[in-house]
Amino acid sequence: MGQIKKNSDFWYHVAAFAMILVWGISFLNTRVLLDAGLTPTEIFVARFTIAYFSLLVVSRFKVRFTGWRDELLFVVCGIAGGSAYFIAENTALELTLISDVAVLVSIAPLTTALMGAIFYRDERITWMTCLGMVIAFVGSVMLALKDGFVWGDSVVGDLLAMLAALVWAFYSMALKRLNRTYTTLFITRKLFFYGILSALPLLALENSHPNWATLKQPEVWGNLLYLGLICSMAAYFIWGITVKRIGAVRASNYFYLSPIISMIAAAIWFGERTNAVAYIGCVLILSGVIIAEKFKRKPDNA
Repeated sequence: MGQIKKNSDFWYHVAAFAMILVWGISFLNTRVLLDAGLTPTEIFVARFTIAYFSLLVVSRFKVRFTGWRDELLFVVCGIAGGSAYFIAENTALELTLISDVAVLVSIAPLTTALMGAIFYRDERITWMTCLGMVIAFVGSVMLALKDGFVWGDSVVGDLLAMLAALVWAFYSMALKRLNRTYTTLFITRKLFFYGILSALPLLALENSHPNWATLKQPEVWGNLLYLGLICSMAAYFIWGITVKRIGAVRASNYFYLSPIISMIAAAIWFGERTNAVAYIGCVLILSGVIIAEKFKRKPDNA
């Protein structure tokens, strides 16, 4: 019986790895769009708009108000897991290396664990988790200061990547409460909606106007469709199903591969190279995240 379950779970593990592969490479797609002249906010809004209307079609245009309390949590999800996270990440990609952003964003599980310990009694952390956080923090500092104590775009980009990891923790806290009542599809659709809505004021401040000549370029609309349909709509939905099947802990282990995938892809396509200090920082960050996740007080088997 155990062997049957193991075999039936195999394809869910394949799906988890495939989604991490998709998300790991998505940094490159965003960088292509930035190089084409789109702003971080424009990329986010276009990506989420494509995903939202695609999900709206799938759900047959059924729109439901859930009450002010839960609706506020959906707003938090839309901002923390949508506009704030992706605009910070996209801006970081504009200022620093893809590999730096990928590794620094990977500390999100640590910020989530710390936030969980603050807001939920059943999420208290162990000394080993604290040790992992300290190791990852030292690695983050090394990565941000790989070129010495020189304030510049690279450092600002690294700080924005860390900010993205921090706001993701707020998204995770809101998501934990919403998962008790709503389906993954419904939560994801609401996230896309409020993510777009919260980003519109930024678009207005930028006085953004679509450059139709740019949007007609195959590499631009092709990457936007990939980010919207594959990296957002499909990946969020498949990931939700995968987590429910094999558990959040086993699924999250695949996140450790994302920075490695991004670094290899960035080296191949963009020729990114870095120094020994940055490599040591990357190793410390990944080691710290793995230690912290491995020795959590209470494993999540949901």
